[in-house]
Amino acid sequence: MALLEARDLRKTYRLSRTNVIEALRGVDITIEPGEMVAIMGPSGSGKSTLMHILGLLHTPDPAVPGESPAPTLLIDGRDMATLGDGARTRIRASEMGFVFQSFNLVPTLTALENVALAGDYAGMSGAQARAAAAAALDLVGMGDRASHRPSELSGGEQQRAAIARALINKPRLIMADEPTGNLDSQRAAEVLALMRQFNREQGQTFVLVTHDAEVGAACDRIIRMRDGLIVGDERVDSSLAA
Repeated sequence: MALLEARDLRKTYRLSRTNVIEALRGVDITIEPGEMVAIMGPSGSGKSTLMHILGLLHTPDPAVPGESPAPTLLIDGRDMATLGDGARTRIRASEMGFVFQSFNLVPTLTALENVALAGDYAGMSGAQARAAAAAALDLVGMGDRASHRPSELSGGEQQRAAIARALINKPRLIMADEPTGNLDSQRAAEVLALMRQFNREQGQTFVLVTHDAEVGAACDRIIRMRDGLIVGDERVDSSLAA
């Protein structure tokens, strides 16, 4: 069974009476368990919108009778397209992890406290969240930086802390939006290798939105988007992914 399966995903943003953006225009996509998939395309192609819908951060447009069918969004065979906000939030907190280009760390909190927040949101007790956060930081090689605040960490270290936050609940699915976009080439390679390590050793599924061809080459598969549609879906040579 596919981990993620979506059909007829559409998303329209109405900026004014005359300015309408069709971010997604009928997207079908399937992600298998244990895959590491890059979604690539130029700015405005719809790739981040697609990730946000797959990650239950946004909802797809409903059916329009006579114009468009109802969207389908399945995770492990469960219908997500019609869930309310509360149910979507619970699934995100307990079953998914998210990594973003801007790190999204709270500047007044230490690395340990930032990571523990994700455990708090998932319903862990304070002690459980701190223990899980410490373990996650150790996994990404940041155990010795747990007491440091974001301003005391390099960009690569901040992204490692963000990855630890995404891993704290041991999710099967991790979504990453331009995870190497704010990093120099060396730090980007380190972060990418870390995600690949968890993908291979833990069997976690990664969906990465990226402009970076090197990120795409390190994945199992590249899905290419343009103008709100998927225009290509290709397997990556395993020797390149290695």
